[in-house]
Order: sequence, then structure tokens, then C-alpha cells
Amino acid sequence: MGRIRVLTDKVANQIAAGEVVERPASVCKELIENALDAGATQIRVELRGGGRSLIQVSDNGCGMHRDDALLAFERHATSKLRTAEDLLSIATLGFRGEALPSIASVARVTLSTCAQDGDAGTVVEISGGTLRNVRDEARPPGTAIAVRNLFFNVPARRKFLRTERTELSHALRAVTHYSLANLDKAFDLLTEHGSQLHVTPVSTHRERVYQIFGGELLEQLVRIDPVAEGDLGLRRDAEELASGESLGPSLRLSGFVSEPQLHRSNRNSFYIFVNGRLVRDSLVQRAIAKAYENLMPSGVYPFALLFLEIAPEEVDVNVHPAKTEVRFRSPARVFDFVREAVRSRLIAAKPSADLPPAAVIDHSLSGAPDALPGPLATSPMPAAAAFPRTSAGTRGSAADTLEFPARPHRPRFGASPALDPSAPPQPPAARLVSEPASPHSGEPLADLSPSNLGKLANLRLLGQLFDSFIVAAGDDGVWIIDQHVAHERILFEQVLSARLHGRPDVQRLLTPIVITLTPSQSAVYQDLADELEGSGFEIERFDGRSVAVKAAPAELSAKQVETLLRELLDDSGDGSASMSLGDLRRRMAATIACHAAIKINMPLTEEKMRWLLVELAKSDCPMACPHGRPIALRYGTREILKAFHRI
Repeated sequence: MGRIRVLTDKVANQIAAGEVVERPASVCKELIENALDAGATQIRVELRGGGRSLIQVSDNGCGMHRDDALLAFERHATSKLRTAEDLLSIATLGFRGEALPSIASVARVTLSTCAQDGDAGTVVEISGGTLRNVRDEARPPGTAIAVRNLFFNVPARRKFLRTERTELSHALRAVTHYSLANLDKAFDLLTEHGSQLHVTPVSTHRERVYQIFGGELLEQLVRIDPVAEGDLGLRRDAEELASGESLGPSLRLSGFVSEPQLHRSNRNSFYIFVNGRLVRDSLVQRAIAKAYENLMPSGVYPFALLFLEIAPEEVDVNVHPAKTEVRFRSPARVFDFVREAVRSRLIAAKPSADLPPAAVIDHSLSGAPDALPGPLATSPMPAAAAFPRTSAGTRGSAADTLEFPARPHRPRFGASPALDPSAPPQPPAARLVSEPASPHSGEPLADLSPSNLGKLANLRLLGQLFDSFIVAAGDDGVWIIDQHVAHERILFEQVLSARLHGRPDVQRLLTPIVITLTPSQSAVYQDLADELEGSGFEIERFDGRSVAVKAAPAELSAKQVETLLRELLDDSGDGSASMSLGDLRRRMAATIACHAAIKINMPLTEEKMRWLLVELAKSDCPMACPHGRPIALRYGTREILKAFHRI
């Protein structure tokens, strides 16, 4: 007898269940997708025991007749495909016909349904993949599917489930995802502890975000209005020529991303939808992370709610049984588009970081509040003063550009304790919002327009704090600017711009600096020699591992040259071969800027502080230094008035 056998349907369904049904949240996802495909406008999810005991999804969709209700539990039975060609343009969430039979093979399932044009409803009961009962029942149009005792017949799978609280959290996240993508639907999630999520139909994503996450998160988000590929001026010609055919209609992206100062410890706050389908796509996630490069520290992640629209034939959704992964026909095109769309919006918005409240206090006052004052008064702005420049339009060294007298005359605030420059940078001050917040769909949507860092040039300068921070006032509150990272951002963009146009500012050294490189540094130097020259270095190779530096970027002092060069070679040794040219140039520019920027514990004249504010306001990204630390923090007028019990 042969050794190869055909698996029974029961075993095949349990194998499929291992791919489709990972946990209760997976069941919620599959059943919600079926409800949405059925045209439901009201979806109710009920869980018991975190989904272990009961998962019930009810909808008011089109429902099914008796024959279809029975056929739905057959493997690969679907109403959404007819031919193989249909796989090339899938427009529904479900299509494989695996979900219901897979779920029914590892649970006790009861399906109650009635077609919109049906006379009677149908109830189908299946346990562990075996049909137990079919009967007629009077019920309103729509479908309700109850899944009880998940994995009751597969104890090895059941023991891998987490605690009730953890499983409930995953299920709640799944419902949240689909409520974010379907604004015209009502979603309810209930447990034995009461309602966990309730959202009603809304007209905008802004309103839905407010319903689910609340106003605190919303005011830290940057809106991405629908942007098309053509709006960004991205070139598609090279890839079209390489593929030999047109790449099809333009891509479109919309949604929200967080300001750079709002950090998450993982990617759980990435809500990514491709043609309305929730996906966990590494390509799009990497594009989002790339958009925040030089704006956010490494190891942390933003909040992102993004809706990518692409022609169905340009994306393959049939690459995973759970349909959470997709494959793009032109991945490089999608990557570049998402990265540029997000980054260009962040640059245009220039969002500021607000100082968090020092403590949670009750600002409510008995009786009528005092009369509210008008906006905080500001005096006329002094004219901006440019820092000295050398002749012929060439910027001199950092020492020429920034001259610091021993005790300049300037406004001061109390004592000036020296700050420890060796202390590691602390995480930016930012309010972190636990998610999902309790919905407040009945509250009016407040005006939550973020403050913009482009107004820095118009602030009224107050003085310097601890010889390290510039303090200024505007009609929207009090601002504190870190002088080192502000100058670092200015220099970073200047170095990049000069390199891009092939005109880096160079200073020749009176005496060449001879440096003996380590073996690893010497190997990396060979790869970086051309880029170092393009960035303003003139280096001559001696015998062995010695090099002589004859010229360097003008922003550096002579004593900084060796330290910076070794740092560049060491940092680039961890993967310079795989690093793109743009990444390499940004890394070099960031290193040069960090070494050349003014430091903390350094007194500044009022003229130099004003120059920093004006130049920072001109920069593309005044939000963060090239390493992701915040540059400016604002204590808003409203927070000041609340702290003094004026409102």
C-alpha cells in the first residue's frame, strides 16, 4: 500500500485553523470581515472569558438563505470569487472560504441567519467540525455567529492562549482597527464587565479618532490630507522602463501620524489599511519609520493611522491565509511614496512639543471664574540680527561664526548651575496616551489645532536659562529652546544642502593632522573616501594605515577633526556597504553638526539667541535634532491660566 494519503476534511480544516485562528482576536477579525462584506452597518461583538468561552458577532447585513448557510461551512466555499482572474482584483475583505470551516473545526459554533428577502431564518449548529443540527427560526435579517469553547478539542492549542485580560486586549484592538476604517458603521464590544467600546457612525476620521482615543491624542496628531503620488513629484520613469509596462493609477495616502515627540515602545500603534484592508506590512512600517529619521530617537515608534489606496491589480492580498500580509507589485514605488508623503507633511506642519503638566490637580473652582484676561501681551519684536559671515559668501569656522564673550550682557534667570554634558539624553517630555481610551462620542469635537514651530522667529526673547536654554514668549505661551540641538538642526540642514549642491564650506588646516587608523577604520575609509571628500574633507593616504587631513568642513574646529573622523569611520563600520547614499550623507551631516554646534553651559548674547530662533524657524524640521531629541517645548497659555486658576 502506498505511503501517501489524502487528509480528511476534518484534519485539513484543523490544519487551516492553525493558520487562520491564532486566538480569540483572530475569530473576531474573520467574523467582522464577513459582516462588513455582507453590507452590515451595525456590528456587535460580545465576549466571555476573554473570548475563550464565547465570541459572538451579530450584524444587520444581507444574511443568508438556508442552502447558503450550510454551504458556508464547506472548505473553500465563497460567494466572492468565480474565476482565477478574480484573484487579480480582489475588492472584498474575505475571499478564501477558509474562515468558517476552520473556526467550526476547533469550536462549537451556532450560526443564526436570515436573508433580507427571506421568509424564515436558519440556525446551523456545528461542533468540532461535525454538523449537529439545522432548524428554521424566526429572526430579523442579518447574521449572528456564536463561537463557544474555542480549541475545546485541541488542548495543545488552548494552553497557548494567554490570560483573559491579554486575550481581551487583542480582541479589543481588532475591533478598534475595523472601526477606524469604517466610519459609516456602528461598532459595539461588550463583555461580562460591560461595554468596552461603543462608536456610532461619523463623517470624518478625525471624529472617529476622537471617539476612540480622545482629544489628548488627537491634539498630538498631524493630519495627512489625501495626497496622490503625482503631488509629491516622485519619478516613476526608471521603474516603468525596467518593468516594461506602466505602473497603473497613482497611489493615494491619507490619515494621521503623531508629532515626533510622541513615542510608543512598539509598533502596536501602527494602524495601516490597504484598500480598506487591515495589514501588518513590514514595507509600509519601514517607510513610516524612515519618514521619522532624524526626527525621532531610534528604538521608539510613532502613532500612525494610514489609509493607502492602490489599484487592486497592483497588490496581491492572497499571500497569507489570515490575509494580514500583502505583496506589492512595485514595492520600491510604494515605499518611496509612503515615506515622502508622511515626511513632507511632518515638515510642513512643524509641530511643537508641549510641556506636560507638572501634576494632576483639580482646577475646578466654586462659583463663577474670574474675568479672563486677553492674550498675554507681547512687546514689539526686535529686528532679527544675522551672525557675521566671512567675505565672498563663505561661512567661516564655528569659532568665527559664534563668538562668545566671557560674560555677555543678557537677561538671566537666577543662578546658572552647570549642566552635566556627559549625562545621557533623557526621553522627550511628551504625554503618552494609553489606548484605546474610553469613547466619548457624545462630546463636541474641540478645536485641537497644534502649535507650529514656524512662529519661532516672532517670539519675544526673554533670556537664557542655565546658560543652556533660550526662553521666549509668544501669544500661545512660553517657549524653552535647547540651544545645542537647535544649532545642531540648523547646521545639519546647511551641511546637507551644501553637499547636495556640491558646495560644502571648507577650511584648510594650517598644519595637516596625521591620524593612524585602526584596521577596521582603515577598511571603512576605503569605502567612504569619495563621500568624505564630497563633504569637505581633503585627506591624503600615507603608507600603512596613516592618513593626513589637510582640510575639513568649515563648521569644525581643528581639535574636533580627528574625533569626528574616527566617529564617522566607527559608526559606518556596522553596515556602510548596505547603507544607501542618502543614509550615509545624513549620518555624516548629523555627526558634523553635533560636533560643530554650540554647547550647553555656554553664555549667549541676545543677538546670538535671536539669530538661533530666526534660523531655526527657517529650517525644514525645527521639531527635533538629527538624533531625534526635541528642540523646543511650549508651556501653553491655556495651561498657564489653568495653573493660576484663571480658567
